[in-house]
Amino acid sequence: MASQVRFISFPRTKPPPAFVPQVVSAFHNHEEQISTVALDKGLESDDVLQALSASLQALGFQVEASKAAAAKLARPVFFGEGGKPTLRYEIDGYHPEWRCGLEVEAGRGILGNAIFRDLFQAMLMVDVDHLCLAIPLTYKYKSRGKPKSSRYYEKAVAVADALYGHSRVAIPYGLTVIGY
Repeated sequence: MASQVRFISFPRTKPPPAFVPQVVSAFHNHEEQISTVALDKGLESDDVLQALSASLQALGFQVEASKAAAAKLARPVFFGEGGKPTLRYEIDGYHPEWRCGLEVEAGRGILGNAIFRDLFQAMLMVDVDHLCLAIPLTYKYKSRGKPKSSRYYEKAVAVADALYGHSRVAIPYGLTVIGY
């Protein structure tokens, strides 16, 4: 069966960075576990990140190990006295050599507006020149007992198109939206 994992990079006037296919390959390699198309119900974002963790770490990513405070991964935003970070934002993964952040979203991605938080926070994090934003291809849920689905990937791409294509906004980092 052909892979259903998709990706697109922004700005669309430039090719994706050379490392993007390696990141996308981690999603291809675990597609059977994480596919929001094949599974009856998609995984939570933490479960998707856990499934990808070893592959991402093999690429050189630092990855959030769990939701425990000591296991979270944070990027600095501001530095204070003595050069100590005074404000940090949490991120799911970070590759220091590529200066690439990674956020993995699931149900809250669109309906909970999590992608907007991710896009905004990446603008402010120190040393994030590219963000990989992983989003379900489709989000399956029930409404009044009836199965429903929402095309999350297309909605995320539409938001990115608007941000990167509009003359009023200058996003200071590249973006790759990965649909899984």
